[in-house]
Parts: sequence; structure tokens; C-alpha cells
Amino acid sequence: MIIGTTKELKNHEYRVGLTPDNVLAYTAKGHTVYVETGAGAGAGFSDEEYIEAGAKILATPKEVFDIADMIVKVKEPEACEVEYLRPGQILYTYLHLAANPELAKALMEKQVKAVAFETITDEQGNLPCLRPMSQIAGRLSVQEGAKYLERSYGGRGILLGGVPGVERGKIVIIGGGIAGTYAAKAAVGSDAQVTLLDVNANRLAYLEDIFGASVTTLYSTEANIRKSLKEADLVIGSVLIPGAATPKLVRKEHLKLMKKGAVIVDIAIDQGGCCETSRVTSHDNPVYIEEGIVHYCVGNMPGAVPYTSTVALANATIRYGLMIAEMGLEAAVSECAGLANGVNIYGGKCVNKNVATSLDLAYTELHAAL
Repeated sequence: MIIGTTKELKNHEYRVGLTPDNVLAYTAKGHTVYVETGAGAGAGFSDEEYIEAGAKILATPKEVFDIADMIVKVKEPEACEVEYLRPGQILYTYLHLAANPELAKALMEKQVKAVAFETITDEQGNLPCLRPMSQIAGRLSVQEGAKYLERSYGGRGILLGGVPGVERGKIVIIGGGIAGTYAAKAAVGSDAQVTLLDVNANRLAYLEDIFGASVTTLYSTEANIRKSLKEADLVIGSVLIPGAATPKLVRKEHLKLMKKGAVIVDIAIDQGGCCETSRVTSHDNPVYIEEGIVHYCVGNMPGAVPYTSTVALANATIRYGLMIAEMGLEAAVSECAGLANGVNIYGGKCVNKNVATSLDLAYTELHAAL
């Protein structure tokens, strides 16, 4: 198979779909890899490293799209990249279509085979290709939240860890999945007071075993959300329903309950966000203030640490990429049910139930579409 990767076009996105190690893994199996010149520079990988691994360098993204059977990216394609796609081509990347109906329709019209990292599952039903980015976003959420609590950014002027004689800051984490757990780890490390809410009682018990008295766990109800928001200096939204739009657990009316200058970091913004007032921001303009609350809603948080993010993502996605390259997508999804869950668009149809439901599209079973 011919595999290609190009430079990411999203604002301040420095990650890249393939590392030189990935290239070597593909070429060692007899596949051909094309890389757009400079594609890996932002993550610290030179063209020379790709060439040494066996890749061929092309000057423009269109050249890569034109020759590749499978395009491996990090973020969803921009409009100009959608134009490069052709029927039957495999697109292997993060898509987050539940929050992007225009892209979903465009990919269906292009008749591409779109495989989304974020809906691939493993044997236990976990999300192995989303996990590393969730871990990074969780850790970053506390780091970024602490910064924007500074008064110069419109925050309350709170030091999360406090000092002797001064109350420590209060962090509220909504959602106890991978991102929420790693946010809690970073939050505990900051010496803040930490509360975590989730609707899964078993998950809460597990997290209490891990963190002990360092984290207060609460079952996520309207009453507990309201009570926690009133006390919070930093709120981290980390709710996830795989493939589906995120429920708006923090509504606009809730902002009036919060302290002026408190910060919301909405990790779930790629799936629409779990705060009603969240809208996507970028690394060069990451925050805005609404109802006196600072909102941080960067859609590609891990892009701020591109080397760590690229290597972590590449380690998670190469297994499935090689499976597709070796067997072809159709045979690969027949062999691996978890990879089948990753296919969002096929044959001009939406074949992921959660995505279809979120977009109010007709849903077609993947195996019926094959």
C-alpha cells in the first residue's frame, strides 16, 4: 500500500501523523511512504530522518494526496484537503464528526473510507488511540487553568497550591475517564483541593481507591454540579461519549453561580464541549470571558507539546495502520471489531451509530456497506 502524511494546517498544530519510526515500520513490510517536505518539523523530525527511514519526500500536500492509498493525519482535514481526497481513499486521523456535520457530509460526498482514531476500541472496549491525547490534555488542563487564573488574564488571581495561612484553590473535574483521571493527578500534584464528579459509581470507587483522601468524589447530579461550581476556582470538563456530541452539563445559567474570574477548561471541546457557553479557540487566542468566567477551549490542546503528543499518538495508531496496510481496510475490519468501530464513513454513508445519531444522519451497518 502507498501511505502518505502531510503537514497539519490547523492553527498552531505542530503534530504530524507519522514519525520516522512509523515510516520504518511500514517500509519494513514492503509499503511505500510519501511525506510532504517539512511535515514533521514542528514535532522535531527532519526530512532527512524520514528519508533515512525509507520515506520519499514530496513538495506539496496535493502530490501526497494524489499518490497515496491511505492518508495518515492528526486532525480532521481542512476544506482544501477535502478537495484533494478521492473516492475509495482511506483517511486515517482524528475526525470528531459529531461536532462537524459539514465535514461529515463532505466526506460522504467524496466517497472516502474515513477511519477515526477516537472511535477505535480495543478488546476491553477502551479507546486506545484517544487515550494518549486524553492523558496529555488532562495534565495540560491544570497547567493551562493555573495560568489563566492569573489576574492579568482575567482570572481570580488564585495560586492553586496556596501558601501557609491562605486557603488553597479549588479544582472541580467533571468526568472521571482518562482525561479526568490525568487531570486529577496533575491537580493533586498542584496541592489544590480537588473534587471529581462522574455518573459511574464503579469508576468513582476506583478513583477513590487510587487517590484516597486527596480527591473528593461525588456522583454527578444537577445538585452536586451546582454546589461544586459555586465553590470552584477552576472547572475542568472532561466528559466523553465515544463518537457522540458531549452533553452540556454546565449551562449558561450555571455561570452566574460561579465566582467571577473562575476558569473553565473544556477538554471536550472537540466533541462540542460540555459547557453550553464553550466555543472552539486556538493556541494564539486561547481564552475569552463570558458572564465573568474565563473559558479555555482550545481544540487541539496536545498540539502545544507536539513531540510528546506525536510520539504517544504514533505509538497507539501504528498497530491499526499496519493492519489496514497489510490486509486492506475491508479485510482488516472483518478481522478486528475494534477497528471496525473506528470506521465512521464508508461508501458515502455514515457507519458509526453514535456519529449518525449526533448528526441526525441515516445510519448504515458497516458490514452491510462493505
